[in-house]
Amino acid sequence: MTLLLALISFNSIAFLSYGVSCLFGPKMKTEFLRFGLTNSHRIITGVSQVLGGLGLVVGYYSDLRISILSAIGLSVLMFAGFITRLKIKDPIAETLPSFLFMLLNIILTYFMYSQL
Repeated sequence: MTLLLALISFNSIAFLSYGVSCLFGPKMKTEFLRFGLTNSHRIITGVSQVLGGLGLVVGYYSDLRISILSAIGLSVLMFAGFITRLKIKDPIAETLPSFLFMLLNIILTYFMYSQL
């Protein structure tokens, strides 16, 4: 397994898991209220994460441009999550994962684009 495939797999599993949790987990309903966001925001976020996670893997095996678009979308989503956590003054331990996943998706975008 290449490093790129390992990172895509890790990233995809993380976003699929978080997306499903966002859609169906009771804890995430509470978290989105704490963020000051609506139920619609939670659903859009969850669906976007599931689609992004699936797009990463599907694109790797069919058309890398799908993976690139998915990674860009997930980067934007994580940037929004990072800003949201900064706005509500979450501790660094809770804020850092969104920043790191944003960076991971930017790095993946760069490496996948270089393979086109």
